[in-house]
Formats: sequence, structure tokens, C-alpha cells
Amino acid sequence: MKRILIVEDDRTLGDGLCLALRSPEVELVLCRTLSAARAALEAGGFDLLVLDVNLPDGSGLDFLRKFRAGSGYVPVILLTANDMETDIVAGLESGADDYVTKPFSLAVLRARVNAQLRRTGASCRGGEGPLVLGAFAFDFDRMEFRRDGRLIDLSKTEQKLLRVLVENRGRTLPRELLVDRVWTDGAEYVDENALSVTVKRLRGKLEENPSKPRFLKTVYGIGYVWSSGETEG
Repeated sequence: MKRILIVEDDRTLGDGLCLALRSPEVELVLCRTLSAARAALEAGGFDLLVLDVNLPDGSGLDFLRKFRAGSGYVPVILLTANDMETDIVAGLESGADDYVTKPFSLAVLRARVNAQLRRTGASCRGGEGPLVLGAFAFDFDRMEFRRDGRLIDLSKTEQKLLRVLVENRGRTLPRELLVDRVWTDGAEYVDENALSVTVKRLRGKLEENPSKPRFLKTVYGIGYVWSSGETEG
């Protein structure tokens, strides 16, 4: 289990970062002030720090300099709206391992988070065998998916969508977030019906009655959720 400390005072962005980075292999801790982050870091046990530069109780750069001067090594990714070359240089010279400017793609941020975690020994989404949810067994490493022991053939896009949904089971995921998480191949435009079509195909393969889904449910006006009502093994 990897632990990531996120320091971001913007409530919407902070919650969005937690949703984007959440996985069964990662524990996320969100702090909205430097004082709270300082207390969390003193307790130790973190594998990565994602740090906003401008916070209500001080400068993230000053915080980073002091942190680097007085503690053991933890990788740090800076988040900031300051995108001038001099700002980036200042952040790196203060001890940051990476620097992401706002606005940013969640897919790019996840890739950079995973890169930092790999350097410390593990990926943000390392496999631990099949995920068993009631009658389902999903093995994303071996790309084997079963219901009641029966093998189900899924396309790569269907696999990506299923993984995001089951890793966030019980949580309603907005359509925009799902598109960002599933279609991460750098395409500039994704047809607005692509998600709906993929959901329909996935239901056809996983649900007993696709017209009345028990698991992959629509939350109208928002997005989709994988029902958390089934017993997990």
C-alpha cells in the first residue's frame, strides 16, 4: 500500500485529485493547509507529496525548502498556476522532483504520479491478483474476466472503463472524468457517444438483463456507478 499526501486548499480541485488518484493500492491523505501537512509529514509513512505552491498559510516553496533541509527523502510534485520558466526553475531548485502547471490533464498527472512511485519501488496501480466481486472475478493484469466462472471477452476500452468503475465502486463518476480516464491516448476529440456505446457493450457482456442493470448503473445527469451492494471476496 502506497501513501500519498495531497496539499491543496481548493476544495473542488482537492476532491477531484483524490478521486482521480484513488485505487485499491493507494491511501490518499488530503490537507488544505501547510500546518496540517506539516503534522501529517511528521507522523511519517508517505511515499509521495503532491504540493500546491500557493496556500492560505504560506508558500509551498518555502515549505518545500524547509522540508528538504530537515527530513528524509520523499518525492514531491508541485502544483501551481505559475507557469513562467523562472517559476519552474525555482520549484525544481527548491527540491521538487516534478512540476505540473494548472490547468492540467488528470491523465498526465496520474502518469507523473505513477512515474514517481515507480522510482521508489512500486506503481500506483500494481496488480495483486483477481478482484472478486460476488459472481465476478476481474484480473486486470492477466486480462481475464469471469462471471460465475465463465470467461468474458472484453475490448481494451471496455477493460479500461470497467477498471475505473470497480476501483471506485459505490461512487458516482461523472461522464467527463470517465472519458478522461478511459480515452488517454492523446486524442484531441472523443465523440460524446463513445462512453455511452462502451457502457452499453459492457452491460451486454456482464449483466444478466442489460436493460435493467444491477451493477453498472446510470446516475442520470451525472454519470455512472458500479453498485457496491454485492458481497466482495
